[in-house]
Amino acid sequence: MSFESLASDFYGFEDLLTDREKDFLMTLRGALETEIKPIVNEYWEKAEFPHRIVEVLHRNGAIGLGFPETAPFENSAVFRGWVALELARVDASVSTYVGVQNGLALGAIGVCGSQEQRETWLPKLTSGEVIGAFGLTEPTSGSDSAQGLQTVATRDGDDWILNGSKRWIGNATFSDITIIWAKSAEDGQVKGFIVPTGTEGYTATKIEGKQSLRMVQNADIVLENVRVPEALRLQNANSFRDTAAVLRLTRAEVAWAAVGVAIGAYEAALTYAKERVQFGKPIAKHQLVQDHLVKSIGDITASIALCTRVSQMLDDDIQRDEHSALAKAFATARMRETVARCREVLGGNGIVLEYDVARFFADAEALYSYEGTREMNTLIVGRAITGEAAFV
Repeated sequence: MSFESLASDFYGFEDLLTDREKDFLMTLRGALETEIKPIVNEYWEKAEFPHRIVEVLHRNGAIGLGFPETAPFENSAVFRGWVALELARVDASVSTYVGVQNGLALGAIGVCGSQEQRETWLPKLTSGEVIGAFGLTEPTSGSDSAQGLQTVATRDGDDWILNGSKRWIGNATFSDITIIWAKSAEDGQVKGFIVPTGTEGYTATKIEGKQSLRMVQNADIVLENVRVPEALRLQNANSFRDTAAVLRLTRAEVAWAAVGVAIGAYEAALTYAKERVQFGKPIAKHQLVQDHLVKSIGDITASIALCTRVSQMLDDDIQRDEHSALAKAFATARMRETVARCREVLGGNGIVLEYDVARFFADAEALYSYEGTREMNTLIVGRAITGEAAFV
């Protein structure tokens, strides 16, 4: 299968990928277009997760690309960003499932687990034998997770006892394990635990009524004297700094996903503009419609450039928190503007699922907020450029 660049990659950034990476993207793109895209509107409207897509995603290698134990070939962070983009270009909920399974659950073990834990869990998460979730956010602790975490882990011999609650945990209604982050009662430091969801005292309840990422099964989790053996404590997670190392990786990929959402809306709007006739000609011939489309492709191109560079910095091991924070803040803000312009191109049809833009428009709000709000990421960058922390 010959490689075909996306028309929305206006400056040809995909040319930076290797031939092997391009081949992978084409195979994944084909599976997404034929096996997943046709069903997403139906399941989005029902607010249900289409479990059959799990097999499609794992079969086509969307999970485990970032670690040597599970990567099918050596690849770059730029390539992994394009994978996130391709997923979100079809649907943001699909991208979020992969982000949780791959970036958060598998990533937490890959970054903070011992070699034995990596060898045990990474292949199972990659194949889909085990579905994972990531429990950091709490009902009263989101942006201030470093200080405001209320879930407590108490040492009891060779076990740990977990008590607390989590909120907005993706995949959690059907996950086999959840990575739970809790403060140690002994030293007050944040530690991570691999918690099998069948453990006594662990309950997950679906959050209803969402109007964004409706396919994603977010849950409230309650932990009541959940007993976890020391062997399931992430051996290299000893403070929130280690948790932040996981988030640094996923934050950059959320920026890539935001570009994918913008592209999905832009492509739908461009197709519509070419087909929709008003005043005797396609609306693509109207100047104001072209203005919306040009501003959209400009913001998409700028976001791809920023994401490409931040991923190159990750490959070169020079990426810092402020770099991924700027990428996430910028790309999600431009995404939000782009989906709004694209909805405007469609007029009244922009609020109908049939034309896809309405789904991208609604889902953009979730990406704008999760993995660090624009305000929090702004403060991370602001601290880096001024030397002054303005968080409180």
